[in-house]
Amino acid sequence: MTLDSSTNETILRAACAFVKEEASRHSDGHDWSHIERVTALAVTLAQHMGADPFVCELAALLHDVPDEKLNDSLEAGMAKLHAWLDTQPLKSATRESVVNIISTISYAGGQRDSVGSLEAQVVQDADRLDALGAIGIARTFAFSGARGREMYDPSLPPREQMTREEYRNGRSTTINHFYEKLFKLKDLMNTSYGKELAQQRHDYMVQFVEQFKQEWAGTDR
Repeated sequence: MTLDSSTNETILRAACAFVKEEASRHSDGHDWSHIERVTALAVTLAQHMGADPFVCELAALLHDVPDEKLNDSLEAGMAKLHAWLDTQPLKSATRESVVNIISTISYAGGQRDSVGSLEAQVVQDADRLDALGAIGIARTFAFSGARGREMYDPSLPPREQMTREEYRNGRSTTINHFYEKLFKLKDLMNTSYGKELAQQRHDYMVQFVEQFKQEWAGTDR
C-alpha cells in the first residue's frame, strides 16, 4: 500500500466515525444507512465511469453534514464540515473538490445548474438514486412523518414552479413530493449507469403512487 492510499484509508475511516455520530441524530431518512447506501452507489458509479474513487467516496460520506435541513442553517452546516476537514491531512485540491461536490449536488427545488466535474456527477447520481425506488418511497414517508407533513390531500395540487425557499418551507404533501421532485430525477441523472438504475426505480415509484391513489379513493375494489 502506498503512502497516499494508506492516508486515504485513514481519512475514510475517520469520516465514517464522524458521520456515524452525526447521522445517529436523524431518523428522517438521513440516517447512517442512507449514507452507507449512497457511498456504496458512489463507489460503484465511480468504477463504471472512471471517476476518482477516493474523492467520490469521501464526498458521499460527508454529503449530508452541511445539509440545511439537518442544521440550524446552511452556513452552520458548512462551518461544521470545514471544522472536520481542518483535522484531516487532505491535499488542498482534494479538499476543494470534495467541498465543491457537497456544495453543488443538492436538488434545492430544481433551481441549481448542472454540476461540473465527473466526481460531482457521480455523487449527485448516487444521492438521487437513494431517493428513488422502494427505499426512496420509505425515506419520503419517514421524512414527511418527522416533519409533520400530511400524506395526501387531493385538493392540494403539486407545485409546478418553486423558489428554493418555497421548496423548503411551503405547504405540500408526501404524495405531491413525488411530482415536485422524485418523478423528475430520472431525467436529471448525469451518468449512463445512473440513468439505467434510475429508470427501474422510477417505474416502481409510479406504480406505487397509482396504487396509493386508487386505495385512497377506494377505486381499487
